[in-house]
Amino acid sequence: MIDKHINSTQNSLVKQIVLLKEKSRERKRTGLFIIEGSREIELALKGNYTLKSILFYAELFSAENLKALSIHKIETIEISKNVYTKIAYRETTEGIIAIAERKENAIKDLVFKNKNPLILVAEAPEKPGNIGAILRTADAADVDAIIIANPKTDLYNPNIIRSSVGCLFTNQIATGTTEALIAFLNAKEINIYAAILQESEAYHTQDYTKPTAIVVGTEATGLSNAWRQAAKQNISIPMQGAIDSLNVSVAAGILIFEAKRQRHFL
Repeated sequence: MIDKHINSTQNSLVKQIVLLKEKSRERKRTGLFIIEGSREIELALKGNYTLKSILFYAELFSAENLKALSIHKIETIEISKNVYTKIAYRETTEGIIAIAERKENAIKDLVFKNKNPLILVAEAPEKPGNIGAILRTADAADVDAIIIANPKTDLYNPNIIRSSVGCLFTNQIATGTTEALIAFLNAKEINIYAAILQESEAYHTQDYTKPTAIVVGTEATGLSNAWRQAAKQNISIPMQGAIDSLNVSVAAGILIFEAKRQRHFL
């Protein structure tokens, strides 16, 4: 059932969507963000995100297609072509956009599925593409949680949602300061392995079969000294070429899947 139609780009809801798409400050102020694409919306629903409204352009996403989504209690709005062009983010359009509520992503809300968790921690990632790729790695490995320390980019940035192909919604995610996260991991007796060159051992020589947090930093600045000091062991990936580091998402994938291999989950 369609609740309303919007044909004007001057509509107040359309203006709000544009702000939510473009401004992190508006997303934080309102507690709302934008999801574009049917797969991403389906993943958000499965991830227990609350959707406020669904907007669709019928020539690209028909009312019949809406029936496949579990949105019977969500406001549904049919929009015109000029409205959709105004609010769409992707170059390859699907014709459907949702307004959703942010989650708090607080460290206190983390609940581990088992007593032997595997956690991926990324300190101060900034590029949405890297964050999205890290979220995809975390989803592929089915880690118990991914934690962003000292975040520099809003998790609900449309670029992160797009580059993560919806894995923002499939992972258990928390954010916090490095100091608070180290205290949390220590309190939970989770071994910290920091990916850093100094005083490191080759990553494949370590035992990740016990509660483990693998921590990666940016290529530009690496990890802060706090992680180096808190780590059970600093680890590194041996380089055989001319460069001395990998893209952070690639490094995260190598380290996390070594832990998964040791746990015989592959």
